[in-house]
Formats: sequence, structure tokens, C-alpha cells
Amino acid sequence: MMNPAPMLRRLGATTINALWRLGFATRFLLATVRHTPAAFRRLPLTVREIYFAGVLSLTIILVSGLFVGMVLGLQGYDTLARFGSSEALGVLVALSLVRELGPVVAALLFASRAGSAITAEIGLMKATEQLDAMEMMAVDPIARVIAPRFWGGVLAMPLLGMLFTATGIIGGFLIGVVMIGVDAGQFWSQMQSAVDLRQDVLNGVFKSFVFGIAVTWIAVFEGYEAPPTAEGVSGATTRTVVTSALVILALDFVLTSFMFMR
Repeated sequence: MMNPAPMLRRLGATTINALWRLGFATRFLLATVRHTPAAFRRLPLTVREIYFAGVLSLTIILVSGLFVGMVLGLQGYDTLARFGSSEALGVLVALSLVRELGPVVAALLFASRAGSAITAEIGLMKATEQLDAMEMMAVDPIARVIAPRFWGGVLAMPLLGMLFTATGIIGGFLIGVVMIGVDAGQFWSQMQSAVDLRQDVLNGVFKSFVFGIAVTWIAVFEGYEAPPTAEGVSGATTRTVVTSALVILALDFVLTSFMFMR
């Protein structure tokens, strides 16, 4: 008969380690937030991080948004035409992007491009003892390195989400109106009448803001806690992408439950 004790010990050790990491990550986030004034006193650093996390992610965001919108236009028209409602294509494309696909897909792309790069950069600084050198010179690495990167990612993510959504709507317009021949007036007018500023647009922006906090928090924490080896930095980068994807999808379910299911 198999002895369950080793399995229970492993399960207990894994659970305790996960809870310890969650508690330490929460303390790390609070320490980062406490250094927010220092991050904005070093405004050029924060602006540079917004450029790094936001502007350098524009290509993948815009191209992906365009193709997602085009696919929505094709699939949406095919479905709506079966019910004689092809004029509602603009509503389908806009609500799909504003409520769900825009914030979620943009956040996943942001985690893959900017989040992994932030983790690798901080992990490399730890591996080369740059963070230790800052502490020896009485420079707080959280204030100098972590806080600017955290707020750069948090501020960049909502902007990227809005750009993804806008580009996706343009892609849906190109397919639905220019290529297929849906009436342009109906496409835009029904979209304007169906999309609500507070219920749809602002909730989508809020989702992007929450995703930005979660992804950037995971990225800076994993980089700061990465073992100072090449393998450690590689593992931390992988954990950032995987954990961010799972957290984004879980948060999307929770936020959607509160926002749109009342």
C-alpha cells in the first residue's frame, strides 16, 4: 500500500511556499507604492519606462489589433448574415473589442513583450550585482529601479488597450464596409447608439488599468526575486509570462462578473 505521507508533505511544502511568495509579493507591492513620490520626482526615468513599455510595444499591439478586428469582421458578418442582421456588424465588432478582446488581448501581448523584458532587465541587474552596488551607495533600488518601471507599465497599459481597440474597429470597418459592402452609415450609427461611454468604454479602460497593475507587479517582482544566474533569469522571465496570462484571464472573469452581469 502506498504511503501518502510524502505526497502530503510535498503538497504542504508547495502550499506554504506559494503563500509565502504571495505574502512577500504583497509586501513588495506596498513598498513599491510607498516609493511612488520618488518615482515621479525622477520623472525622466518614469517617462523612459513608459516609452520602453508602451511605445516599443506599439507595433505588435497595432498589427494584432488590426488583424483581430478583421477576423471579427469576417466571422461576425458570416454569423449575422444568417439572421438578416448584417447591419449590426459595427455593434458586434465594437462591443467585442471594447468590453473583452481589446483589454485582454492587449494585456496578454503586453505581458509577452514588455513584462518579460522588464523581468529580464531587472534579473540581469541582480545577476551582475548592480542592485547590490546601489544599496552600498545608499540608493534604494526599489525607488530607483522598481518604482519607475512599475508606474511606466501601469500607465502604458490602458493606452495600449485603447489603441488596440481603435485599430481593431478600423480592421472591422475595412472588412465589413470596404471589402464586403455593409452600409457605412449603419455600421457607424448603430455602433454609436449601442456603445455606452460609462458601461462599456470606461469599464474596458478600467480593465486595462487593472491588468497593467497585475502584469507589471508580477514582472518587477519576478525580476527582483530571480536567482542571480542565467538559468534563474530565464526561469523568472518564463514565470512572468505564464503567471501574467493566468492572472489576466482570472481577473477578466472577476471584473466582467462585477461590471456586466448586474
